[in-house]
Amino acid sequence: MSLSIIVQQMGVICILVAIGIYLQKRGVADALTTKNISTIVMDVCNPALILASILAGGITATHRDLLIAAALGAGFYALLVVLGFVLPHLLRVEPDKRRFYNLMTVYTNTGFLGIPIARAVLPANSILYVIVVNVFYSLLFYTHGMAILGSGRDDGGSDAPVGNAEMVGNTEMVGNAGMVGNAEMVGNAGMVGNAEPERKRSAGEPASEEGTKHLRTNPLRGALNAGTIMAIAALVVFWFDLKLPPILANSVSYIGNATVFLSMALLGINIARSQVTKHLRDARIWAYIALRMVLLPTIIVLVMHACSFDPAATLAMCLMAAVPVGNLPMIQAEKIGEDTSTLASAIAVTTAVSMVTITVLFISFSAFL
Repeated sequence: MSLSIIVQQMGVICILVAIGIYLQKRGVADALTTKNISTIVMDVCNPALILASILAGGITATHRDLLIAAALGAGFYALLVVLGFVLPHLLRVEPDKRRFYNLMTVYTNTGFLGIPIARAVLPANSILYVIVVNVFYSLLFYTHGMAILGSGRDDGGSDAPVGNAEMVGNTEMVGNAGMVGNAEMVGNAGMVGNAEPERKRSAGEPASEEGTKHLRTNPLRGALNAGTIMAIAALVVFWFDLKLPPILANSVSYIGNATVFLSMALLGINIARSQVTKHLRDARIWAYIALRMVLLPTIIVLVMHACSFDPAATLAMCLMAAVPVGNLPMIQAEKIGEDTSTLASAIAVTTAVSMVTITVLFISFSAFL
């Protein structure tokens, strides 16, 4: 991919984010409007974009490429699971916060932010790898992720207060590759905001165990959200080369095309709400950004290039490694009564900074691959 195309496309994305910031500053998008639009994006538009990306044509990948994508996705998350234990120690994170940095390392914003950027910037074949990564994300979080989140809690519940007034996202907004709009099914919306939770528990009040127990005993209920189902459907369509009737294919395309603008505008709205400048003085967050969002994607590109992987696959995995912290860990931590301040500040800073780091990474690697 040429340097000019990358600069142009990332410039377009930055303009769309700036529009969201402008709308927030003008007071056009209140909390209810943002929540409702987010639900539309997560439940309808982003899942449609996944299928539309396959139906649009231009994908020359083979069945072998899909199997390679599955192997890369499995290897990618195996690496992240290990890194999730190592990175908190490298950053000298306090013991009681290490599980949060673990989740931040493994579960980033591969869906709400990753899919639209991939569609806008990457070659057509890259979307196959992005979809597979998001399937792994959904399936892994509700097993490994919930186990890590619950590892620091006593059986009787946590005494930690719930979040703060500057929490990131919304307790009712969810989604991974595709996104479910209620408090029972959640995913990687990756939205930054400062919505007020419905009710804060007092410091001495035990956290609710019902939601945690429910997800631990029924992990697939959370994993089988709209995005995961649509991602699997898209892979089936690709594998069997299925063709939808034009009326359905065009409808899916029109719905999916709305995703990029709406998701980037929502990102800008929530960045404007998050008071990012307050959290920029946290040196540990900057160390996390340097290691997780810059060094790791660089290593992945160098290794995959040395192993002669297709550039589309290399760029896709680079993007998946470069996206910022996602919302799902924070939403689940909020639901079980944990202090979400660490996750909230990380989402705010990494989301804002990612627009720069992703652009720089892709400009740097455009001539290399």
